[in-house]
Amino acid sequence: MIVTTAKWNLDDYHRMVEAGILDDRRVELLKGDIVEMAPEGEPHAYSSDEAGEYLSRLLGDRAKIRQAKPVTLPNNSEPEPDIAIVQRLGREYRSHHPYPENIFWLIEYAQSNLDKDLEVKARIYAEAGIPEYWVVNLKALQLFVFRDPQNGEYASKTILTEGTIQPLAFPDILISVAAILNS
Repeated sequence: MIVTTAKWNLDDYHRMVEAGILDDRRVELLKGDIVEMAPEGEPHAYSSDEAGEYLSRLLGDRAKIRQAKPVTLPNNSEPEPDIAIVQRLGREYRSHHPYPENIFWLIEYAQSNLDKDLEVKARIYAEAGIPEYWVVNLKALQLFVFRDPQNGEYASKTILTEGTIQPLAFPDILISVAAILNS
């Protein structure tokens, strides 16, 4: 027996959201699949919230920090990264979530779903041309930094546990790795 799953496109997914079909479920659309999101434990909620506030103070009016809000990608994906650092487009976001061209970088925090963030989401974000993607491993207190998307993969991957990092979009800004890790 061959099992074929139904794939959803962005329009289908948006109609389901508007109709309230997914109201009671924590889900995101990844490459046409509606995927359940793991519940946030205390370390995840605390760390992503603190990092979001830190980045907001650090970047000021240069970028908008969106926490746990969708981004719309052309590969039938509408993930909800823990932190999205995006252009300040004001009311334009009333009509659409940030598109790849609006995104400076994305951050995911992982405690139980590290493989999903390091593999599945990294490919989805690289395919969409997101220039920079960070994953925080909450168990090992590591920051994975992915850069240079090429052919659906990131060509550069670095792991940091201390020091500072300069985001590609704002090379004049030094970001404390400890503040992102909340270590």
